[in-house]
Amino acid sequence: MDIALLNPIGSRTLAKIIRYHCPCPDWLVNLMHRRQLSWLIAFGIVAALAGAMVARVLREPQPILGHGTWLPAPRVIAPFALQAADGGRFDNTSLSGSRPTIVFFGYTACPDICPTTLTTMRELYTTRIQDGLPDFRVLFVTVDPERDSGEHLRQYLDAFSKDFQGVRGDEAALKPLMESFGAIAYKVPASDGSYSMDHTATAFWVDRQGRYRAVFSAPLATAGLRDDLRRIKAAGAD
Repeated sequence: MDIALLNPIGSRTLAKIIRYHCPCPDWLVNLMHRRQLSWLIAFGIVAALAGAMVARVLREPQPILGHGTWLPAPRVIAPFALQAADGGRFDNTSLSGSRPTIVFFGYTACPDICPTTLTTMRELYTTRIQDGLPDFRVLFVTVDPERDSGEHLRQYLDAFSKDFQGVRGDEAALKPLMESFGAIAYKVPASDGSYSMDHTATAFWVDRQGRYRAVFSAPLATAGLRDDLRRIKAAGAD
């Protein structure tokens, strides 16, 4: 019976097999027959969809990075809505368009990793065209909205580049974006009543379609990141 059911068979043959092996009333046999066909149809649909998804992934550019990590398949960023430093709205549609984006989480009172990373980004951004890099943009997401107002955030980023974008939002607003990248941040109280923020120091690559495609772990070296960005552009993955 098991072997017969695995082979392509007609509906009448299937009904005969069920009747032979199952001494049940006709109405129950017919019900089993219909359910069997429904399962076969559902399996065929799932298999077709899975095949289409695999084919789509295989068609995606797969640059080999020397310092960062290219994700095997693009990841969709969960719906989010934050406030830009200039007061406007910044959401998923803001990440898609004509330019890819490097996303970095930090805060303006950060003593080391944030200014170091933004300095690296400035070096890459300033010479991106002549160095043959993608025409990317930089998005700085503050994890300290309590102290980082929009005005303060804008002043801070202007010290690196007036083109760098900054966004802010409360914990609930930040959550879907941070979870999409696997980023974390938490407050560390100090003895004097102040606090610092421990946060993910990784930079994330978002393509023109607003999809998460690559990750660059700290420490970010200018030369290594430049090489990886060239490879992304050469592969047409920007």
